[in-house]
Amino acid sequence: MARDAMTADATSPLERGSSSTLARRRGLMVALPLTVFVALAAVLGWGLTRNADDIPSVLIGKPVPEFSLPPVEGRTLGLSSADLRGEVSLVNVFASWCVACREEHPLFMRIAADGTVPLHGLSYKDQPQDASKWLDALGDPYTRTGADLDGRVAIDWGVYGVPETFVVGADGRIAYRHIGAVTPKALDATILPLVERLRAEARGRQP
Repeated sequence: MARDAMTADATSPLERGSSSTLARRRGLMVALPLTVFVALAAVLGWGLTRNADDIPSVLIGKPVPEFSLPPVEGRTLGLSSADLRGEVSLVNVFASWCVACREEHPLFMRIAADGTVPLHGLSYKDQPQDASKWLDALGDPYTRTGADLDGRVAIDWGVYGVPETFVVGADGRIAYRHIGAVTPKALDATILPLVERLRAEARGRQP
């Protein structure tokens, strides 16, 4: 009995140490996934509550990327970076499969009808016949269109998805970027006033 007690007393600290280490490891295994989940949830929640217009663009104030695209099927005027110099203009990234593009389209038809500002369309990853049918059905508000079949030009512009709309100054520099469907409020309170300001600045630079 005494020998058994001595043996138990001699080994119990090691056993207790092993048990403690195992418990800590199990605790870490449980806590780590929970911590990762909480962090991801926080990031997701921040992204969902953030205004898309607040997402910064590294191209603001910089020249538009160099590109040259053929026109959408059935149109005659393609779109290139050279076409975006000399006057203030808008560039709208759209696609026939984009639901939000359909929501903003009547505003662009209004711009075209009023002759407010040149509006160019960048067709993003769309089948040629689909983009053509979409514009034929809803109306074509664009002065020029560029068929970006593989989306490479849109990537150069830093596009996250469609629709996106850019305000380009007469100097060919990107002045503003709107992510998502353009609303009447965004158009009348932000985009068009900026267009007028850029026009005034361009006139002021003329000799």
